Amino acid sequence: MSQRISREELVTLYNIEINFFDELEASGLLRTETVDEVKYLYYEQLPAFERFVNWHYDLEVNLPGLEIISRLLEQIERLQAEKRSLFYNIQSREDQPRS
Repeated sequence: MSQRISREELVTLYNIEINFFDELEASGLLRTETVDEVKYLYYEQLPAFERFVNWHYDLEVNLPGLEIISRLLEQIERLQAEKRSLFYNIQSREDQPRS
C-alpha cells in the first residue's frame, strides 16, 4: 500500500486553507482517497501539491491559472517524450546495416 497523508495534516503542515485543498481536488489537479470519511493524498502527489501551494500563495496564481499551467506542463512533458522517442527511432534506423 502506498504511503499517504491526510488532508487535515497537509492543511496544518502547509498552513493553507482547507477550501484550497478541496478546490484542487474538485478541479482534478489532485486525486485523493477517502477512508472512514478522511481524505488522503498519496505521497507521490506531494510534489504537485507543493507546486500548486507555492504558485497559489507565493505567486498569487488563481485556480484557473493553476489548471492552465498544469495542463501546459503536461503537454510539454508529453511532447518531450515524443521527441525523445522519435529521436531514438531515427537513431536506431540509422544504426541498422543497409541491404
